[in-house]
Amino acid sequence: MSGEYSLPDLLERMYDNQLALEAAVMELVLQSEKQGLSEVGDNVRGALFVISENAGYIKQGLAKLKGSSSGQA
Repeated sequence: MSGEYSLPDLLERMYDNQLALEAAVMELVLQSEKQGLSEVGDNVRGALFVISENAGYIKQGLAKLKGSSSGQA
């Protein structure tokens, strides 16, 4: 049971939540841009770009954590 609440698993779920929120916000951006709010869209896309850039680092860190935790018995 201790494995189901491990730090790597917790962080992976947080990462999955981040991706889901990113997708939801992008849907809102698309709707706002359809309504002519391009400045709002540009601002939010800037923030989403940062999230996207960080996602790769987060995923690599998760892989390292999972690798180091699976190597321990």
